[in-house]
Amino acid sequence: MKKLLFLIGLTLSSLTGQSQIIHADFSDPDACEGDSGQYWLTASSFQCTPGLPILRSDDMTHWTLVNYALQSLVPLDHYANVQHGCGVWAPSIRKHDDTYYIYWGDPDYGIFMTKTHNPAGKWDDPVLVVEGKGLIDPCPLWVDGRAYLVNGWANSRCGFNSILTVRELTPDGTSALTQPVIVYDGLTEGNHTIEGPKFYHRDGYFYILAPAGGVATGHQLALRSKSVYGPYESKIVFNKDGIHQGAWVKDNFVCFQERNLYGRILHLLDVNMKDGWPMMQLNKHNTPSPLHYSSPALAYQWHANYNEHFGFSRTDGCRIYGHLTDPSFTNFWSVPNLYLKKFEGEVFSDTLHCKIMANAEGQQSGFIVMGRDYARIALELTGERFVIKYITCHNADNGTPETVATLGEAKAKKISAGAKTCYAASVRFVLSCAKGGACTLSYSVDDKPFSTVPSVFQAREGRWIGAKYGVYSIAMQGKSRGWIDLMLQHGKQ
Repeated sequence: MKKLLFLIGLTLSSLTGQSQIIHADFSDPDACEGDSGQYWLTASSFQCTPGLPILRSDDMTHWTLVNYALQSLVPLDHYANVQHGCGVWAPSIRKHDDTYYIYWGDPDYGIFMTKTHNPAGKWDDPVLVVEGKGLIDPCPLWVDGRAYLVNGWANSRCGFNSILTVRELTPDGTSALTQPVIVYDGLTEGNHTIEGPKFYHRDGYFYILAPAGGVATGHQLALRSKSVYGPYESKIVFNKDGIHQGAWVKDNFVCFQERNLYGRILHLLDVNMKDGWPMMQLNKHNTPSPLHYSSPALAYQWHANYNEHFGFSRTDGCRIYGHLTDPSFTNFWSVPNLYLKKFEGEVFSDTLHCKIMANAEGQQSGFIVMGRDYARIALELTGERFVIKYITCHNADNGTPETVATLGEAKAKKISAGAKTCYAASVRFVLSCAKGGACTLSYSVDDKPFSTVPSVFQAREGRWIGAKYGVYSIAMQGKSRGWIDLMLQHGKQ
């Protein structure tokens, strides 16, 4: 199996705290123990696809991204367009008998579930377990042949939050048997914004572990009761560094910390039972390591539901065809076929090897660092040359227009394709990220010496996700579509 693993060329440094295990955006993590001493982890993926990343570990410290459980978000038509911050919220992963389950909340549609016998293999099509607005952060629990579900509520969709409810499900976990019952009210108990509950049954107690007080400065709360519906007593079991929701597995707690442009990075805490409470502390013996991938293509996601007009996988990478824009096009905030990966580490450098093909005036392909602010390098076909442009946009989510500067131009390789003439170039793009997200962009066309963009770009997070980077292609509506090929050979770009 080790021969299948590729370590993507990212150098991590400036790690904050020995409890950190992954300096990349895996928001709202949950994990469970599987077969043969392995552990499985998933996380929120919001509108990005494929979604529900599946990570595997033998020690809960070193993780490999091996799969995605969700190929497309439903409803398909809704998520064909970019729906920033929507989609998959706070999933939970559990093993019951010989089956693995993932439940997640879509705040606009309800609670969904998918299942499989092999987390690294194919997952079933999603099932809508509970329909409705505002249902988030679900977690199932099977006890004595019965199934229960705890979840939180999103004020932005239903007008209230800070409560946790429990209902009974059918034993197969596919639908609700009962109406929800409030088991904890965070507002009256002094723990506002309680969310992200995880459900456990240990030593005769039902436990719900949930963060409260908000992402940036909140604390970990444990609830326990002898009855599934309570009453629950509560205790703060960790209160430091804005450590947020996560998974209690054996004597460990995998959780996240909000780091703005880097997204929500993962930490591993120790859990020690004291008087029946899972008290947590920082793991002082952990050595962080880079995230691994069982295939280099797994590092990339689309910005909306994939469709075949976006492009196709290749044996050596992926082809991305031009997104057709109309005269009202303002910026890239709504472009669905961005092919992007996460920032990994506070300091890193990455090189993307690409081939660009254009066959109509004005077609653009290139590299982008994407977030609420973004920067991109574009090679735009003009005559028989590529004009190289550096384009930035601040507050893209507010519809701000782009700012364009010309960096230079490069002669295109002319290719005769019968009745059509195409123009090609090979390009290497380099992203060098300094601590704090200061990004230096460089490029080389057809193996010429590298040129560096004169200004440094400050990366910024997206909506509920960290900054990402990758490739794109666009063309004007009514024109034919050029493309960019991203080469992913031998674990390198």
